[in-house]
Amino acid sequence: MKQVFLVFIGGGFGSVLRFLLSKYLNSPASGIPYGTFVANIFGSLLIGIILGMAAKSEAISQQHTLLLATGFCGGFTTFSTFAYENHIFLKSGDFMTLFLYTIASFIIGFSAVFLGMYVVKYI
Repeated sequence: MKQVFLVFIGGGFGSVLRFLLSKYLNSPASGIPYGTFVANIFGSLLIGIILGMAAKSEAISQQHTLLLATGFCGGFTTFSTFAYENHIFLKSGDFMTLFLYTIASFIIGFSAVFLGMYVVKYI
């Protein structure tokens, strides 16, 4: 039950922070969801750092990993919103933004995870 509580608390904080980022960074004028993009990229970097530290040493316990990686990063990042935003771009015929947003999210997101793990490996 403690594990469920840790994920619940971390997820709540992550979700609230993602909501605030989206509220202040998403651009209604351009329609570009900068808040979702920033949350997903930063969350990818953060999960790389957290899981890299957990793999490297005992510095991060299983409970901390549940709170931070599963809970916070899981609540902070959002594949479902990303998919919905791409649906909106597709539906509106904005294929260039659809392509750029999708490719940038995948390439930079994956790179951020690897960067986080790489940085932890060498510090």
